[in-house]
Amino acid sequence: MKVWRYTHKHHFLFSCWSRPPISCTTLCGFMLFALGLISLFTGHVASNLELYSHRFGKQDGDAPIDIWKSRNSTSYYGCSERGLHFASAPSVRSSNGYLLIATSGGLNQQRTGITDAVVVARILNATLVVPELDHHSFWKDDSDFIDIFDVKWFISYLAKDVTVVKRVPEKVMRLMGKPPYTMRVPRKSEPEYYLDQVLPVLLRRRVLQLTKFDYRLANDLDEELQKLRCRVNYHALRFTKPIRNFGQKLVMRMRKMARRFIAVHLRFEPDMLAFSGCYYGGGDEERYELGEIRKRWATLPELSPDEERTRGRCPLTPHEVGLMLRALGFKNDTYLYVASGEVYGGEKTLQPLKELFPNFYTKEIVAGDELKPFLPYSSRLAAIDYIVCDESDVFVTNNNGNMAKILAGSRRYMGHKRTIRPNAKRLSALFMARNKMDWDTFSRKVKSCQSGFMGEPEEMRPGRGEFHEFPSSCICKTPFNHSNFIDKYNNHTSGGNPTLPDSRYRYIHNISDLDEKGLQKV
Repeated sequence: MKVWRYTHKHHFLFSCWSRPPISCTTLCGFMLFALGLISLFTGHVASNLELYSHRFGKQDGDAPIDIWKSRNSTSYYGCSERGLHFASAPSVRSSNGYLLIATSGGLNQQRTGITDAVVVARILNATLVVPELDHHSFWKDDSDFIDIFDVKWFISYLAKDVTVVKRVPEKVMRLMGKPPYTMRVPRKSEPEYYLDQVLPVLLRRRVLQLTKFDYRLANDLDEELQKLRCRVNYHALRFTKPIRNFGQKLVMRMRKMARRFIAVHLRFEPDMLAFSGCYYGGGDEERYELGEIRKRWATLPELSPDEERTRGRCPLTPHEVGLMLRALGFKNDTYLYVASGEVYGGEKTLQPLKELFPNFYTKEIVAGDELKPFLPYSSRLAAIDYIVCDESDVFVTNNNGNMAKILAGSRRYMGHKRTIRPNAKRLSALFMARNKMDWDTFSRKVKSCQSGFMGEPEEMRPGRGEFHEFPSSCICKTPFNHSNFIDKYNNHTSGGNPTLPDSRYRYIHNISDLDEKGLQKV
């Protein structure tokens, strides 16, 4: 028979049960008091919602935001090392054959194709032949891979991941007796597609060429393949020494004029505007000129310019870019480096931006006659702009094109350098109503619109957007160390030299190229 024992626990329960019940009056009074507190609090929040929604100038509770540098950037770093179980690349003899790649588009579109080509070669267990660049696109540049990228570095850096050769051996070509078999895969194909549809052809033919290779691999891959993408894009694809040196020379000239500067990828060329289907107030002449250019793309649908602007799909005008930057807090003595081709409307279109930022520079202005050897080659000019934009303290995109995506991803990977993307969908309404509000109101509203579009680490979420823009698998968070965090931030805000980001070493060929102050000799 189980004997029940009286314990302290039971004493507590009995004592509770034995207490007199709480009166209804007391209970109601307590509830009314609690409801009053809740109402007081929610009323305060509601009355100040507008104020809180515009606290663009605050970050982490009470710290002012720095428009030049993200305070949280020191907590993140690029991490794309090979995993312990990521097998080494097969030798040429043990691979499944040779993979030829024909890229498509301009320099940065081709860069995405080259990056994905390496990953596809890995998936197929193939030997990759150095990719062929597009000579027939809109830009008509006959530069080869060896003219833009450091081939030896590319091959050696990827040696553990994928075997890369400069060409298919003559012996193999003779045994084939005919040109390589070519095929085009659908856009954003999954690895399974390559294994099911492409690999059998490669095994049968031994040499296979994939044509028009741009965005032909799925955005989401397993983590090891994503990290391989990062190793290719941010490390293996290094520009040739002449391009690196020249680009770095322009960076140093900008630094000599100003401690820090903004780079703006204006992207206001006629082809861009025509492709967008937008209208910029130029009347019948503009409609005719851009309409003629649009005919180059037979499959483009008819678009409503007003609807496209409302949806945020129209690039900002140079004037609008300038207004946005001034509203965010950049002063008129800020130095601007503008990366752009031929601007639609020429000097007339650029003049409002120059008035807002008189310290206006382009590669043509900074380089002068030294730029002449590069002028016939659009890809090499684009590479120079890429270097200066990548090295800038703040990078401003004006579209969602290939260069904007690639640079945004690179800057995140290399330390979350400030990268501003205009929230065109919300800004368009503000620009239309600009004359109906004073400057302080306009500035406050611009800051509110741009919250979440300033390149903060927390803006990036896995699976959001294209991997080239948001390389989430390749960005790690450092263990939080409060003292180190504050020291680094104070060093920046108190006048420490923030103008030489670590990524500069990607563009310097040899450590001997630096002088005693750590600057590249020019």
